[in-house]
Amino acid sequence: MSRGILIAIDRGGTFCDVIAEIPGQEDYIFKLLSVDPLNYKDAPREGIRRVLERAHGRSIPKEEKLKLDSIESIRMGTTVATNALLERKGSPVLLVTTKGFGDVLKIGNQTRPHIFDLTARKLGHLYEQVLEVDERITLEGFSEGGGSKLELCKENEDDNVVKAQSGDVIRIIRKPDLNDVKAKLQQIWDQDKIKTIALSFLHSYIYPDHELQVAKVAREIGFQVSVSSELQPMIGMVSRTSSTVADAYLSPIINEYIRSFSSGFEGGIEAFGNKLLFMQSNGGLCPWYKFTGLKAILSGPAGGMVGYGETCYDLVSQKATIGFDAGGTSTDVSRYAGTLDHIFETVVSEVSLQTPQLDISTVAAGGGSILFWRNGLFVVGPDSAGSDPGPACYRKGGPLTVTDANLFLGRLCPEEFPNIFGPNHDQPLDIDTTKRKFQELTDQINKDQKNTTIELTPEEVAMGYLKVAVESMARPIRNLTEAKGLSTGDNNLACFGGSGSQFAVSLASNLGINHVSIHKYASVLSAYGILLADIVIEKQAPTSLVYAKESLETIEDRVNRLTEEAFEEYKSQNLTQFTTRVEAFLNMRYVGSDTHLLIPYTLGVEKLDKKFIQRHQNEFGFVLDRSVLVDDIQVLLVVQNSEDTKENPFEEFRSLQVTTSEIVDPLYVKKIYFEGKDWMDARVYDLDKLNEGNVIPGPAIIINSTLTILVEPHSNANILKNHVLIEVENEKKPDLSDKVVDPIQLSVFGHRFMSIAEQMGRTLQQTAISTNIKERLDFSCALFDGNGDLVANAPHVPIHLGAMSFAVKAQKEMWEGKLEQGDVLVTNHPSAGGSHLPDITVITPVLDEKNIPIFWVASRGHHADIGSIAAGSMPPNSKTIYDEGAAIVTFKLCSNGGVFDEAGITRLLYDEPAKHPGGSGTRALSDNISDLKAQVSANYKGIGLLQNLVDSFGLSVINLYMSAIQSTAEVAVRNLLKITFERFEGKKLKAIDYLDNGCAISLEINIDKRTGDAIFDFTGSGDEMYGNLNAPRAILYSAVLYVLRALISMDIPLNNGCLRPIKFKTRPGSVVDPSTEAAVVGGNVETTQRIVDVMLKAFEAAAASQGTCNNFTFGITDKANGVSFGYYETICGGSGAGPTWDGQSVVQCHTTNTRITDTELFEKRYPVIVHEYSVRTGSGGKGYHRGGDGVIRDIEFKYTGLEVSCLMERRSMAPFGLLGGQDGLRGKNYWLRKTEDGGEYRRIALDGKCTVKVSSGDRIIIQTPGGGGFGNTGGTSSKYDIVEPQPSILTGSVGNKNLIETTN
Repeated sequence: MSRGILIAIDRGGTFCDVIAEIPGQEDYIFKLLSVDPLNYKDAPREGIRRVLERAHGRSIPKEEKLKLDSIESIRMGTTVATNALLERKGSPVLLVTTKGFGDVLKIGNQTRPHIFDLTARKLGHLYEQVLEVDERITLEGFSEGGGSKLELCKENEDDNVVKAQSGDVIRIIRKPDLNDVKAKLQQIWDQDKIKTIALSFLHSYIYPDHELQVAKVAREIGFQVSVSSELQPMIGMVSRTSSTVADAYLSPIINEYIRSFSSGFEGGIEAFGNKLLFMQSNGGLCPWYKFTGLKAILSGPAGGMVGYGETCYDLVSQKATIGFDAGGTSTDVSRYAGTLDHIFETVVSEVSLQTPQLDISTVAAGGGSILFWRNGLFVVGPDSAGSDPGPACYRKGGPLTVTDANLFLGRLCPEEFPNIFGPNHDQPLDIDTTKRKFQELTDQINKDQKNTTIELTPEEVAMGYLKVAVESMARPIRNLTEAKGLSTGDNNLACFGGSGSQFAVSLASNLGINHVSIHKYASVLSAYGILLADIVIEKQAPTSLVYAKESLETIEDRVNRLTEEAFEEYKSQNLTQFTTRVEAFLNMRYVGSDTHLLIPYTLGVEKLDKKFIQRHQNEFGFVLDRSVLVDDIQVLLVVQNSEDTKENPFEEFRSLQVTTSEIVDPLYVKKIYFEGKDWMDARVYDLDKLNEGNVIPGPAIIINSTLTILVEPHSNANILKNHVLIEVENEKKPDLSDKVVDPIQLSVFGHRFMSIAEQMGRTLQQTAISTNIKERLDFSCALFDGNGDLVANAPHVPIHLGAMSFAVKAQKEMWEGKLEQGDVLVTNHPSAGGSHLPDITVITPVLDEKNIPIFWVASRGHHADIGSIAAGSMPPNSKTIYDEGAAIVTFKLCSNGGVFDEAGITRLLYDEPAKHPGGSGTRALSDNISDLKAQVSANYKGIGLLQNLVDSFGLSVINLYMSAIQSTAEVAVRNLLKITFERFEGKKLKAIDYLDNGCAISLEINIDKRTGDAIFDFTGSGDEMYGNLNAPRAILYSAVLYVLRALISMDIPLNNGCLRPIKFKTRPGSVVDPSTEAAVVGGNVETTQRIVDVMLKAFEAAAASQGTCNNFTFGITDKANGVSFGYYETICGGSGAGPTWDGQSVVQCHTTNTRITDTELFEKRYPVIVHEYSVRTGSGGKGYHRGGDGVIRDIEFKYTGLEVSCLMERRSMAPFGLLGGQDGLRGKNYWLRKTEDGGEYRRIALDGKCTVKVSSGDRIIIQTPGGGGFGNTGGTSSKYDIVEPQPSILTGSVGNKNLIETTN
């Protein structure tokens, strides 16, 4: 043989796919079960054995060690690491980190994974033990508000000041005592439990010396060490530490798997040399000895993206291809536009992973997605039947799934499946059970819909679920494209995976895509991509440079250095016989922004900032008058596959001559059900017998040994050399009744409405500039019907949920008959539906040709400063609304066709607040303007998407379904209230609690048993106060909506219908119905927490959570030094326990879910040093179920004259326990004032509401409250079916976007 055998293997969750190129033979392609212990120990080794049998024409006993001499290369993608992560079956890990930050991963970004989950449950961390090392560095300067212009201490002036490799100037506060570290590590080693270390120190991404010193000590003892600065030298302590722990957790599992796999070959692991390559998450191969846990997470899916990028991209037209990879247990989407798109961070099973990876998003559970009928809606997933029990047709008692719907409607060919089902794996698919279950489900749906004129058949029900499944899969694909300013229809589609080709036509039709490419190896395309992939050596280094003429030489030097390092590794891997190419990228962003774009770098080419600006404009719709920074430099050395493997089925199709060869007879004809066409005869063809140039009109099914392609009506399948290319006609949208609601279409429209709100949120987050909106994600976006009633609200900040509807209605009333095209309104005043003044709402009407509003869209964002008597616009001592900054009842932000009135809004934000005694205009005007423009952009995005719906279906239909989706939410709330009436035996629900100043929050609930209506009576609450804890009625509505949704404990539409059964009774002039001049800044963030606690107490659902947002602000306007900035954060605490759960520690509770700024970013941007951020152990209340613990946050300030404010509750009144559980500990605040001699600190207790001016060296310590305990004995049953959500399956950029919407 002139060359050896090439073998590519993708070991997935269910199947192990194998492709082998054997010289002189046809490609050998087959599938094995990934786990089949009765027949083999290891699926990949078994696959190789079968390949060698085929190649050499002889039988090889299963127990015989395999020879490698005829094999040129084994290339493998594996889910070993992913499965270990999902199942939490990794290696015991010791986390070694900076003193004061041992709880960095317990706290994380402080959000709870599921916004309406009362348990606030987070998955356990991956490490087993923590060792804190007394070492510390920090950045010498700060970047915000003119800080970058200040002169820093120089290296020659202080031995502890060093210029880091990134160019940043750092200060070494403490060096590690290596002898002490060695002694402690030796003690742990001697316990013989933990042999793996994850090492991550603060700011090691720019100054790795301390990490490397400790790593050397640990390795000398014998530990296997994952070092954060070696794995991924990027800013972000939480993500980098999480990634390092994941690497340490998974790498021993990977190593053990490789050892076990290699034991089946002659010579063992050392015999492989460079023959054994693994696919990495970044889409490149690496030798087995370079393969680590962190690189393995997307190993298999990465092969699929490489596969369709090589074989299904139109290189001539350069039209991008969307990849749709649907398997039995997961569905992945991605996009290829000539290059492999990378992201640097994703979340898998609640573990943040910071490493270069292909932008592949897991978006659904695949064919195993379970079908539900809930609250009048068809729901598909995200729960999955998995492979055991699997779908109902698998004969293991499983539920109805997407696979069952396909089988029932004739879209699968059961006779082509092997008899591997049932308890003994020896029976065929069970169509009879599937039919019976669909009949039962249809009977239930029709019973629930008896008041309508629609009666569905089982076929219509199954078809409805497939329609909803397609819609739910289309949503993330739209997010990949339309959220970047791209049209989804301007792409081609490539479908692959076990079930991808069954959805090809319906998905393309939904997305407006005309051409679908399906490779002949589509069912094993991930393995094929692995076969085609290149070896990639990656090098990366942090930098901190403004892109300018004077920095070009430095950038070039660093690119050259990284390139040299890559080639050194290339030589060490003995790869010099292959050709190479070098790809370099600059990770660029605007000053003050965190939106990074990877811009290709070419030596000698200047003005890359212009390329960044142009791409930013294309993707986000705006540019900023700011400098462009380079944060990281990445170099990829690509060791190229020797063959040109590019295929272009689209060009082949364009030049295709229809063959004169007759189409072979079909294998048989079968019945398939299609929407609106009933059962139709469809021919079933064998793909291997069709001729190039044949055109197969739909309906038809094309199959081979591993593939089933459904060709629907209104589509034609063109047979090419290596592909089936399907032309999809733009099928006319169905004519829907504007009088009668179809539950299937209602479910679809529910997805569409929510998708619009989601894409608005994505646009706002990407285009905003402030930390509050861009990082803390303190914003919400929503759409409303013509009356201003909420239709869909992407679940961002809970306290925004119901409130925005009242803001829209207020503007509607004020501007009745006065609006014109292009008008955009802005408001923040509580009298006009506002929450508190920093939350500015931008409202845009969608007008018809008579300028009458037919819809409204709105976005509400928390602005870091809008003036007021205190920096950060959260004054703890405000007495009237005028103390709190700019108060805007209404203002036309845009008019005259959409012209932004910058002068007018500047007057309102800057000039007007300064007229109030002691007041100041906004301290962050440029950020305000940028964020308001971003809110306008988000609204325009929503308008465009709404207009598309109207164009497709007509205004009357959209109005019908906007009303119907509200009715669906109404029914869910009424059912909850009826159940509550029964469980409380008809008694009124009552509860009372008190704010720290003694003001009562009182609630009495009276439920109508028959209708599910309820009166929520707050008239017993205290009077409006001369302070800022007053809560406007809009805020009250939001708090009630949040609690109702949390008690329902399942997904329902979040809209105005939720509040229709509720009648609110408040007393004008009370704390929950204050006058228009009342101060309210604390009511939005603090009183609402107490309202929620009181409601949950009345429902006996949960003990009190920490009951405060712990609002903490600081800022300054130092005109002498040209420094001006404001900063705001909310700090997590303990959640309350419930009847079946312990409270979660260190988590945001109830009406907020905002992130904390990462410590490294915090110290880079502001003049601060964080000394401690840890769990306040023991602060949760005792009980049968214990309350969660609060947190300790210790911040030192490095700039004299900063104004620091606290606005916090639960410093006097402890979070209550419930039904015998004990109270959680109250919060405490301290000010450590540096004495004049600079030696000792004076420790001063601070109130929960205070403002102080600090000097350089002063510290503020905040100890947040714990949650209350629940019960003192066992056996307490829950009155509500609180279902703890499953971990999200979403990954990639779509998963990151979901975090934006649910863990903001």
